Amino acid sequence: MNAASQPVIDWTTFDTDEALAEAIFAELARQTGDGIGITRECYSPQEDAALRIFSDLAVAHGFAIDTDPVGNLVVRMDDDDGTRPAHYIGSHADSVPQGGNYDGAAGIVAGLICLIRLQKSGRALTTPVRVLMLRGEESAFFGRANIGSRALFGMIDAKDLAAKSRGVGRTLAEAMTATGIDIAPVREARTLFDKGKATSYLELHIEQGPVMIDRKLPAAVVSGIRGNLRHRRVVCRGEAGHSGAIPRWLRKDAVFAFADLIGRLDEHWRVLLERGLDLVVTTGIVGTDPDEHALSRIPGEVMFSFEVRSQSHDTLEGFYELFRSECRAVGQQRGVVFEFDDRVYTEPARMDGKIIDMLSKAAADCGLDPQTLPSGAGHDAAVFANAGVPSGMVFVRNANGSHNPHEAMEVPDLIRGTDVLYKAVTASN
Repeated sequence: MNAASQPVIDWTTFDTDEALAEAIFAELARQTGDGIGITRECYSPQEDAALRIFSDLAVAHGFAIDTDPVGNLVVRMDDDDGTRPAHYIGSHADSVPQGGNYDGAAGIVAGLICLIRLQKSGRALTTPVRVLMLRGEESAFFGRANIGSRALFGMIDAKDLAAKSRGVGRTLAEAMTATGIDIAPVREARTLFDKGKATSYLELHIEQGPVMIDRKLPAAVVSGIRGNLRHRRVVCRGEAGHSGAIPRWLRKDAVFAFADLIGRLDEHWRVLLERGLDLVVTTGIVGTDPDEHALSRIPGEVMFSFEVRSQSHDTLEGFYELFRSECRAVGQQRGVVFEFDDRVYTEPARMDGKIIDMLSKAAADCGLDPQTLPSGAGHDAAVFANAGVPSGMVFVRNANGSHNPHEAMEVPDLIRGTDVLYKAVTASN
């Protein structure tokens, strides 16, 4: 059955927050499932479909929806004309390829439930609450994370706009233009978000690691977010040859050189962890040219990605220098060269101390253990925090990690995290 033949959902008929959330996630899976997991590429029909589901729900409840200059959607209550400073509850609608259904979407669902609760309560708020539904948080398609939020603060450059989807598709500029966005202000690096209208930026997100499962925490408050340094593409160039005819000392084997490099980086990582530094290192993409594959061929080229994450700018820069130094050393020893595309930097971020206290008190008032923990993954909250908007995050327990089809957030945990947000934004009103 196609989407057009599906009955229209009446989003006002659900008796409980849990039932509403379950229905939203079911509809997201139906419209954006790929047969294995969930795929909502940014600035694509799949991301549009997710935003349309959220928008239909908002309209059904009488909320107003504005589209900002870079295609993000802002949902506000009918008594909020959008001019007063507000608490923004935000998250992203996109996903990685064959990902899970909760990464990003859970935060939008939480924000919309908060608005519905406020509407039902009839409370008149001194500080309004708005939901910010962001595009393009994931870096999987264009190599740049937090596109929708970075574009609001003039942080998307010409190289980002020229990046092609997964290296071969349309450029980011083409994708944004096709969505109806005027990219001229983005190219000019204009600031398109009025920070004076943001009392806070709050984001609920599933935890993407195992800590909360281990500690049996339904929800927790985030203390800070790791930044990262990346190369989308590094090429190790050696010299192809016959596998049986060239002895070891005359080889320029790109695969052995790459393996040597990774071993060296892993040892540096181990030592730095023993010294107490916050650090993770990943090479998520590795490949040789399939057109040249042969059992009897010494590979002359390996392409790989590089990423290092930390809550410390100095640690990021220090490890990056180690990476480049080891590339030079391996190049000299193995007779290969390393070629680098432009490096991509995403800043670490600390959450606002007063916001952390506000969320921790709200968690305690909701009967939760108000523990804090850092985020190893990046989030839009880091962009808002580094732009000067007081920011905070709530994590919700989630089994099986993230960026895979097996995400296993429990909706009751989502509701408990939503309780924390609701308590926080209403406590001062």
